[in-house]
Amino acid sequence: MTAFALEGLDLAALACSRVCHDVISPVGAIINGLEVLEEEKDDEMRGIALDLIKKSAATASARLQFCRLAYGAAGSAGAAIDTGDAEMVTRGLINDERTKLVWNGARQLAPKNKVKLLLNLCLIAISAIPRGGLVTVDLSGEGDALEANVEAKGLNARLARGVEALIAGEPEGGIVDGHSIQPYFTGLIARACGMPITISSSAERVTLHAKRAPAK
Repeated sequence: MTAFALEGLDLAALACSRVCHDVISPVGAIINGLEVLEEEKDDEMRGIALDLIKKSAATASARLQFCRLAYGAAGSAGAAIDTGDAEMVTRGLINDERTKLVWNGARQLAPKNKVKLLLNLCLIAISAIPRGGLVTVDLSGEGDALEANVEAKGLNARLARGVEALIAGEPEGGIVDGHSIQPYFTGLIARACGMPITISSSAERVTLHAKRAPAK
């Protein structure tokens, strides 16, 4: 166990802050588009504004659906989540042409926290390739034995500074904010599942492997 721990209220507040950060940009774009529709008379500009609204609404919806599974309760205590739903919301999150997703593994109902861990690993992998690339998810085992390997491959792929320490529950300077809460939360879920995360990286590849801790 690590010495650092967030109070429950602080953890909830920072998680809410992270979700708001993820959706504020597309929601702001929707507002901007609506303002253009109200003021603009040119049909071409109105068409551009309408297209912006549609794309931004789709982005906001995709991010909220992802956050619901990755951060939220998504069912009662002990509930299982369909890994097919996890794949769907991850594909929705990756909505640009620069990043591709390969998902390997049979669709199944898996323990809620294991699926939440998987989604948070995907989020870390996506952030490791800001210029785009390939995210590959490999699932093995079933139910309580489910394990995950998530790989990000792309130009200058790397984790942001401090991410490994946050996953380990040892934030630099003992500080966790709205930006860094996601990798810290990932570590919390991993420990709750009894699934240590192994991280390896090279010039163009970052791999996150979550597997069950060996029985003592």
